[in-house]
Amino acid sequence: MSERAEDIQAFLQGTPWAGSEVLPLAADASFRIYRRVVGGPEPAVLMDAPPEKEDTRAFVRVAEHLLDMGFSAPRIFARDEALGFLLLEDFGDATFTKLLRQGADETRFYDRATDLLCDLHDRAENKALPAWFPPYDRDVLMKEALLLPDWFLPAAGTATAPSVRDDYIAAWDQVFPKALKGPKTLVLRDYHVDNIIFLEDRPGFQALGLLDFQDALAGHPAYDLMSLLEDARRDVGEELTARQLARYQEARSICNRDNFTTAYAVLGAGRHAKVIGIFTRLMVRDRKPAYLKHVPRVWRLLERSLDHPALEPVRRWMDAHVPKSLRSKPILDESGR
Repeated sequence: MSERAEDIQAFLQGTPWAGSEVLPLAADASFRIYRRVVGGPEPAVLMDAPPEKEDTRAFVRVAEHLLDMGFSAPRIFARDEALGFLLLEDFGDATFTKLLRQGADETRFYDRATDLLCDLHDRAENKALPAWFPPYDRDVLMKEALLLPDWFLPAAGTATAPSVRDDYIAAWDQVFPKALKGPKTLVLRDYHVDNIIFLEDRPGFQALGLLDFQDALAGHPAYDLMSLLEDARRDVGEELTARQLARYQEARSICNRDNFTTAYAVLGAGRHAKVIGIFTRLMVRDRKPAYLKHVPRVWRLLERSLDHPALEPVRRWMDAHVPKSLRSKPILDESGR
């Protein structure tokens, strides 16, 4: 038994799940690993987040806040933040992704996911956004956008000269202010069908179990809707996307739809640049190549965002420094770098 496995057993020993069977469940794009714990008083999931690389405190804080607002985040049964263990309520395996693959009504599921955002964003700002939520500001957005030139371009065989990187930053600095205006809301940041579990025995928006929200920030309301509809892992049709945008804007009485659409496009472009960089980093640094299959889709999403007039400075940079031939899977060299 490995040292980490011994730590897990010691952790469970102090809970009602002592002696339970621990089964593999899933790993994700982070350093977290999830395991199903079978044999306790109710189903549970163990989050194994090595403390030198992950901080479970953020997950706990956001989960408790979502639960206080009446949303379905996993209850936390036990924790050891020093070792990086959380024992969580098990929502099961009925992700929206899985159910859609099995033929579930796509429109109905996306309607429900959009309606949850409407409910969340209609909460009074001082209720939904305690002061401890950090802002989704220019510095965070820029750090994310830089993942593309810092990881994708080197992996694709094109080094980014300092002056070219500076031009990239300058282009985004012309664009980001258009997405930083207006009221703020709680932004979950990874709101898409992989991270929503259908809980059929719960009413209303509580039937949507929420996952992967530990990086939540205070930002623009368009972000999570964009994350849902411009999914890096799944194609969402134009008609369905238009329906959800209209549904959200009408439900929330968005008066200036041009401003909302602009913010949606700017935040979408920034997210897609980030995701291309992250998926490349997962391959190069973490030896997780499985995410590369999504890179062509994310490039298509980025190119669509760049068609918006507000993104003109970034589009010009991309056209000058990332030719169409590079907008595909990064290629490893013989050394595996």
